[in-house]
Amino acid sequence: MASSPLDRVRMAEALALAEASFGLTEPNPRVGCVIGDETGRVFGRGSTQQAGGPHAEVMALRDAAAAGHDPHGATAWVSLEPCAHHGRTPPCCDALAAAGIGRVVVALADPFPKVAGRGIERLRAAGITVELADTDQASAAREINIGFFSRFERGRPWVRLKAAASIDGRTALNNGVSQWITGPDARRDGHAWRRRASAVLTGIGTVLADDPRLDVRLVPSVGQPLRVVVDTRLRLPSTARLLAPPGRVLVYTAGEPRAGAALAASGAEIVTAPAAVGHVDLAAVIADLGRRGVNEVHVEAGPRLNGALLQAGCVDELLLYVAPLLIGPGRPIADRAPLDVLTAAHAFEYVDVERVGTDLRLRARPRTAAT
Repeated sequence: MASSPLDRVRMAEALALAEASFGLTEPNPRVGCVIGDETGRVFGRGSTQQAGGPHAEVMALRDAAAAGHDPHGATAWVSLEPCAHHGRTPPCCDALAAAGIGRVVVALADPFPKVAGRGIERLRAAGITVELADTDQASAAREINIGFFSRFERGRPWVRLKAAASIDGRTALNNGVSQWITGPDARRDGHAWRRRASAVLTGIGTVLADDPRLDVRLVPSVGQPLRVVVDTRLRLPSTARLLAPPGRVLVYTAGEPRAGAALAASGAEIVTAPAAVGHVDLAAVIADLGRRGVNEVHVEAGPRLNGALLQAGCVDELLLYVAPLLIGPGRPIADRAPLDVLTAAHAFEYVDVERVGTDLRLRARPRTAAT
């Protein structure tokens, strides 16, 4: 296991490069790579580009070449195991070997079945020393790609439910007014979480009530996440703002797809999903998104869909912005039937609490969630 101070510094840089590629690499993982020597010199840096483009290792090798550095005998610090298969691009482990890299430090193994340890094996077979990063940096690398790991380990994306609420848990007044419970910093931070998602999911009720765009506007982004609407009876109007480009739109319905001809003409893809007690089967929707290469689903919906997702066991993480307000009667984060005992409540544990402007950002995960 690599544990020198230099290894930790360089791996931290590789992790930062991976984080900087949020919104760019889907459906591929976010990966960063730093190439340098044991004296502390850095030859090249890189991160994975858009699907079909070069991966982090190739970008770092190109960066080194552009700077006039010979990477022969150098170390490459990579936030995810170099790929060992020929997909849209050649294997990165072969590129590292061909460049004469002498040592590779890997944060953790790639869960993709065509890699899954084979990259490390091929590097070692080429005479390259391979070491693993410290446990805490491996955990950080997994968090950066938590949806990618979820898709290959569980067969479904990582679902993050976002809500902005008052201290007493109200997301809107009784009359539906909700702009703005939280401050501008929290709204900007929420867009950063939209950017890192593969898809933003909402319900038809939210679309009809608020006509949201559900795009990334408040932070820079090279692309837009897929926008997904759960619309059991296909009521989405063709004038809805979320249908406006750029970005793709997917509508899940249990109704007759021919009724969505106007939506299809607007560029939306209509998918007939299985029905469950009069509404779209949400577990089937999440599974289908996984099959489409969606790694992370960012939910911004109303209490009805939020409650249904929780009840269906589809929520892996809560992203809550709590404003220093007491609203009183109003709309809750999620609808669910009254409980008779506390043990029947959805139980979470906090994984992060941070102040964002005048508000608090809370992240919590079910106690039984696999992370």
